[in-house]
Amino acid sequence: MFDWLSAFFAMRGLPPHGYCLLWDPTLVWTHVVADALIAIAYFSIPLVLWRLLRARRDVDFGWMVGLFAVFILACGTTHLFNIYVLWVPAYGVEAAIKVVTAIASIGTAALLIPLLPKLIALPSPAQLQQVNERLIAESAERERTAEMLRQSQKLEALGRLTGGVAHDFNNLLQVVIGNLERMRRRAGAEPPALAKATGDALLAAERAAGLTDQLLTFARRQPLAPQPIDLGEAVRTITPLIERAVGPAVAVELDLPEDEAIAIADRNQLENALLNLAINARDAMPDGGTLRIAVAGADQPGLVQLVVADTGVGMEPEIAERASEPFFTTKPVGQGTGLGLSQVYGMVEQLGGTLEIESAPGTGTRVRLLLPRAAVAPGG
Repeated sequence: MFDWLSAFFAMRGLPPHGYCLLWDPTLVWTHVVADALIAIAYFSIPLVLWRLLRARRDVDFGWMVGLFAVFILACGTTHLFNIYVLWVPAYGVEAAIKVVTAIASIGTAALLIPLLPKLIALPSPAQLQQVNERLIAESAERERTAEMLRQSQKLEALGRLTGGVAHDFNNLLQVVIGNLERMRRRAGAEPPALAKATGDALLAAERAAGLTDQLLTFARRQPLAPQPIDLGEAVRTITPLIERAVGPAVAVELDLPEDEAIAIADRNQLENALLNLAINARDAMPDGGTLRIAVAGADQPGLVQLVVADTGVGMEPEIAERASEPFFTTKPVGQGTGLGLSQVYGMVEQLGGTLEIESAPGTGTRVRLLLPRAAVAPGG
């Protein structure tokens, strides 16, 4: 075996390859330069692949990349020996290197072919970008849902606290109002100053009772009298009062359906809610504007929507999220109780509906009352 290897790698007096080229300088140096450049390119590729694998250890099929690098190194070595044998007839060594290159080539090809379906199945950068964008959107949606849940839980806790306080306070106010009524009846023979003081105290107590009613409505502990109501007819009835409340600087527009839009609601509470929303819209339009009240079907089945929109200053998102909290107001001290929207929210929730507020600075505010649709017409 040793003798065979010695004979195989021996030069045997063979002429170098340059001899076959008749030592033509042009031919010789063309081969040298071309093979040198090819060898440099081949040797640089494994360095790039090695750097890639070092930086991205999560790359799939890294072993395949390593095998490909071995194949490329073998190819580069054959080109170096092509230069060497121009002057030295080491054809045996050159043949051995080509055998190693052939083995690496066949092995790489044999292992690469079964991997082809997996390589084709790898997602493209565009697909990865789409997946990433979808994940970002889903994450934002989950965050929005979580924020809505936190807001709902906060309002629920506020409702329980508010309801308990308002219920007890309302009981005390009824005692105060009852005694003030007795005092006023007996104050007829008393000095006028005492009668006036009694009347003022009674008026203040009645206003306080009205506030506790609003709190109880928000807390969904105020008894309602739900019945089928034609929303279009209810809006037409309350519109004259709304026009007087908002003043001449605000134009009131109605968008009501020709057919009946029957919802389940408490007539008095619904009219109070519309008046509260109209007054809020008026305050949001100090220089005047347009108040639009619309009734239409809702996207969700079984609901009817009543929309009150204005062209006012609008609200920041964080303010709009808190707008239905009791006692929350952006108005100056003494100009608002912060109970208007909370009363509307409580009424709608108690009826099994939903209150939605859409607003942005400079674009006005749109309040949607989604109320349960009635199965029968009023009086049916």
